[in-house]
Amino acid sequence: MFLPVDLTIHFLWLTGGLVLLYFGAEWLVKGASEIALRLGISPLVVGLTVVAFGTSMPELLVCLKANSPEVIAAPAEWFGFSIDPGETSPDMAFGNIVGSNIFNLALILGTAALIRPVVIHSQLIRRELPILLISSLVFVWMMRDMSLSRWEGAVLATGIVAYIIANVRLSKRVGRSKEFEEFAEEEIEQAKKGGARVLVDLGLILIGMAALVTGADWLVNHGEQVAQWFGVPDVIISLTLFALGTSLPELATSIVASLKRQGDIITGNAIGSCIFNLLAVMGVTAGVQPLNAGKVSWLDLGVMLGLTILIIPFMWSRMRLCRKEGAVLVMVALSYATLVVVLQR
Repeated sequence: MFLPVDLTIHFLWLTGGLVLLYFGAEWLVKGASEIALRLGISPLVVGLTVVAFGTSMPELLVCLKANSPEVIAAPAEWFGFSIDPGETSPDMAFGNIVGSNIFNLALILGTAALIRPVVIHSQLIRRELPILLISSLVFVWMMRDMSLSRWEGAVLATGIVAYIIANVRLSKRVGRSKEFEEFAEEEIEQAKKGGARVLVDLGLILIGMAALVTGADWLVNHGEQVAQWFGVPDVIISLTLFALGTSLPELATSIVASLKRQGDIITGNAIGSCIFNLLAVMGVTAGVQPLNAGKVSWLDLGVMLGLTILIIPFMWSRMRLCRKEGAVLVMVALSYATLVVVLQR
């Protein structure tokens, strides 16, 4: 049995949006990271800023497109094409971030642990976990009226600035793990190859941004059409398909890091992305235009906060995630996705 032609077309555009978001983030991070390394910026600082923010760009662009479409329409003109702003869909913005954090903590960490137990050497993780918990608690408290005002967005955005500054300063005093040093050395060697590649890296940044803007537009517009065709709320699409799709850069990074036994990269990637999502993405999105949660419920917020609390004893006690714990996390992710679809709120 074949899908109707119009629905098939929407699925193709939606898939194309996910592909553009994935490669857009990859190209942006690669170009920006190599330029930063050539300028002599510490690999750790690059990882804590450029890479972390770059892998959160899909979530940011999707949220801005959903809540403030005119913000996406304007920069699109810089790249020589136009985008119809369309209508706002705050449900998608909130659902994308809450769902993305759930998938980061449950599916990404869980999948990495199933491939190979994740051993965490770096003491940095002991600092990141409390920061994630505090960020989650503050975010949930701000959501007590199921909305985010501009001043609350400003507070969250200020938090990410403080987080980056604190990380950069502390990284100079806290010892780094052996595997992180090896990872950094690989990045430096790659950056040193072909000094004439600066223009190529700049091109990657521009192409990556164009791909992100276009991908966010396709994903939101055609995701709404798919939701309407099936008669389900936008929030279900954003909590599941969008959340998983915009988490693809983190998932790919974590799978590769797991195969290379780079536990710090896996946990730092997932936890750092969650912190950036809550503070930077939600902060900027609400700062541009106040957000209303719509049909995002306390169930979704509760699962996100519950997972944050759950991974603390998993990681803190033995500084590792075993396969059994990974299986638990993956089951939570799958159960949540199933519950969201079944309830169809």
